[in-house]
Amino acid sequence: MKYGAIEAGGTKFVCAVGDENGQILARIKFPTTTPEEVIPQIVAFFKDNPVSAIGIGSFGPIGVNEDSADYGKILNTPKLPFKNYPFLAALKAEIDVPMAWTTDVNIAAYGELKAGAGRGTDNLVYVTIGTGVGAGIVANGELYSGVSHTEVGHSLLVQNPADDFKGACPYHGNRCIEGLAAGPAIEQRFGKKANELAVDDPFWEIEADYLAQMCHNLTLMYAPAKIILGGGVMHQLQLFPLIRQKLVKLINGYVELPNPDEYVVPIALNDDAGVIGGFYLAQDLVKE
Repeated sequence: MKYGAIEAGGTKFVCAVGDENGQILARIKFPTTTPEEVIPQIVAFFKDNPVSAIGIGSFGPIGVNEDSADYGKILNTPKLPFKNYPFLAALKAEIDVPMAWTTDVNIAAYGELKAGAGRGTDNLVYVTIGTGVGAGIVANGELYSGVSHTEVGHSLLVQNPADDFKGACPYHGNRCIEGLAAGPAIEQRFGKKANELAVDDPFWEIEADYLAQMCHNLTLMYAPAKIILGGGVMHQLQLFPLIRQKLVKLINGYVELPNPDEYVVPIALNDDAGVIGGFYLAQDLVKE
């Protein structure tokens, strides 16, 4: 049996077909332009590569509550051609198979759970720190959402006293994770991207402080077995030991942490996490 995945990103779409083991059998990429251009490309791909079900992860915000009128829609996105677009309904009108619908970060979290750094556990948080900061939460083997999906990137932090940056978030300035620690926040500070900073730049201590605060909050709110960090900023692998050290100090013995080296870990599937997660979500639909 073959399964489909769609990773709808802010800059590109990825469609893929895989088997029951999460192996990628076919894949296509194309730019995120307009629904009128994107939907026919998706339809053509899956007509050439038939599947039993499709798992979809989309940029957002999106409607994820099945009881809500906005379920299946891309909502107030800055990608204006997709604003309030009924993505799931448009696709189902063309392809008659079961479809799972969630966020792009959730689908990657599910891939890491099933085939990546989260294998062997039923509880994890996956956070991507790149253009923005987003988190996918898996609780007892299932993706978590409430009346909407989580927005961990906009939870609040204490600004490091050595950092006078005014913040990059248009909503929260220098008070949230995204405003202080995402890729654009780094680029606005220095006029260059994170990967252009030296690995021993003093700023990485500040960045690690913000990400350790985030991990502290996630630990106490969700009690995950693992926190997995991905995204462009986390290509700076020197951050991981700094984050772990600072997290232990922040927790300060209040709860018992797992081995920090096995608790805060890098993503394992890299660019394939989303489509592999989509395959497993599609498998779940068929099993149901």
